[in-house]
Amino acid sequence: MLGWSLLFLIVALIAGALGFTSIAGASIGIAKILFFVFLILMIVSAVLHVVRGKKPL
Repeated sequence: MLGWSLLFLIVALIAGALGFTSIAGASIGIAKILFFVFLILMIVSAVLHVVRGKKPL
């Protein structure tokens, strides 16, 4: 999922450089959403590992 957010960020940067502002704005929005979803899933995974008695990776 982090790969998807990076992909949309790269698409947004390229589209912004070429002047396609609507595509860049949409790509940045998608990249932000995917990044925060990834961040929340990572935190939940770390907490579950600690609760189960395992060390987080």
